Amino acid sequence: MPTAVLIDGGFFVKRFRAIEPHNKYNAQRAADCAFRWAIKHLKDGGKTRDLYRIFFYDCAPITKKMHNPITKRAVDFSRSEEAIFRLALHEILRKKRKTALRLGQLSDDVKWTCGDKCLDDLLWGRLKLEDIKEEMLIPNVRQKGVDMRIGIDISSLALKKQVDQIILMAGDADFIPAAKLARREGIDFVLDPMWQPIPAGLIEHIDGLKYACPKPPPRAKKVAPEGDEPPP
Repeated sequence: MPTAVLIDGGFFVKRFRAIEPHNKYNAQRAADCAFRWAIKHLKDGGKTRDLYRIFFYDCAPITKKMHNPITKRAVDFSRSEEAIFRLALHEILRKKRKTALRLGQLSDDVKWTCGDKCLDDLLWGRLKLEDIKEEMLIPNVRQKGVDMRIGIDISSLALKKQVDQIILMAGDADFIPAAKLARREGIDFVLDPMWQPIPAGLIEHIDGLKYACPKPPPRAKKVAPEGDEPPP
């Protein structure tokens, strides 16, 4: 029986950018890597397994207009690099052989926030509210239905006996209930976290780890200036 490869798109894009930061907005390269790394999982020892299908789960990007709360300037997110990249990536994947694109939805309630570093600086007193600039703010976009679609497809593939192996390229533990069901149905369930550390205890709910992508280069360590360390 064949193998199905399921890819969490949001997770994949983050890891792809960690591996190839110079191709951050190269949709063609991202799509080609997703397809090639998925196919690489079909190599099983000296044999090549049959491919059932590659499933890529993601959401369409935010394309609405919002007013930045600092400058009150209207921002058209449909023209952003991220929106252009994401839409192009989805269109390319739709044309890939034996690839199914599964799209969730974005929450309608989109509010402004600042990145993790900005929030951390605010909490530690290294930044004041009046010091926040326009470029520090980003829309807080939440996906809906992506994890649900992954879980439903895992369950459907297992219960209908359409495959005997599932490869999941993801990095969190949200899929554990579906993985447990698949394993009870005799499915060989393999996780590819793309070299990201996995939560403790997760290994007992899968049948193994396998990596198809290159390992991201180590991050350069930042040395904090003297006297700038956060309090204990």
